[in-house]
Amino acid sequence: MSEAVKFNIRDLTVSYGNFKALHNVNMDIIENKVTALIGPSGCGKSTFLKTLNRMNDLVPNIGIEGRVLYDGKDIYSGYDVITLRKQVGMVFQASNVFPMSIYNNVAYGPRIHGIKSKKRLDHIVEESLKKAALWDEVKDRLNKDALSLSGGQQQRLCLARVMAVEPDVVLMDEPTSALDPVSTVQIEDLIRELKEHYTIVIVTHNMQQAARVSDFTVFFLNGEIVEMGSTEDIFYNPKDKRTEEYITGRFG
Repeated sequence: MSEAVKFNIRDLTVSYGNFKALHNVNMDIIENKVTALIGPSGCGKSTFLKTLNRMNDLVPNIGIEGRVLYDGKDIYSGYDVITLRKQVGMVFQASNVFPMSIYNNVAYGPRIHGIKSKKRLDHIVEESLKKAALWDEVKDRLNKDALSLSGGQQQRLCLARVMAVEPDVVLMDEPTSALDPVSTVQIEDLIRELKEHYTIVIVTHNMQQAARVSDFTVFFLNGEIVEMGSTEDIFYNPKDKRTEEYITGRFG
């Protein structure tokens, strides 16, 4: 049985003014799999990630050509951006918790989308924190300031906040780069569990992390895809010499 395609990207070129950040990118992102985007700094990984939920729309002088189909619909042609960002959530490199209680951080999204019932919000907050493996640590202090949490807890809270609006896809931009090894392992364990229910795309500079958590790996260099395929093939049988040199740490 062929795997379902969640995103179908064709001839994608992204420019900041006269600078081409991405050039002629073609890729399929498979449903309920983890796709890792690797490559040196400035190669276009984060730019690509942000095209998937149109975060790049917020950048001045952005130019986007090509097609990005999400479940067969072009997200740059008449697609409601608010709906898109609910369906395609994002966790950033730095944990950007809101300066409010743990409870209100998680309830924020559902409230914006019209959920007012306290009972329903309580359920969403609990379930989201459980999905983010944080419930047992914070269930007795939901009204405490979210900024009082540790860095790893804050990043899991950001993940819970994304889960609370019931997304379909979760984008992660170097979600563990600022975390200690123990917190990193917790996030990686979560990623493996969450792909049962979500399609996940992760940008990482950590080659071991890409090898551990992803099903597919895409190697970007200078705004182009050098090579993509199953993570096993990319790491153990790369076809392009540049892929092998990057993965083994000879450049980048």
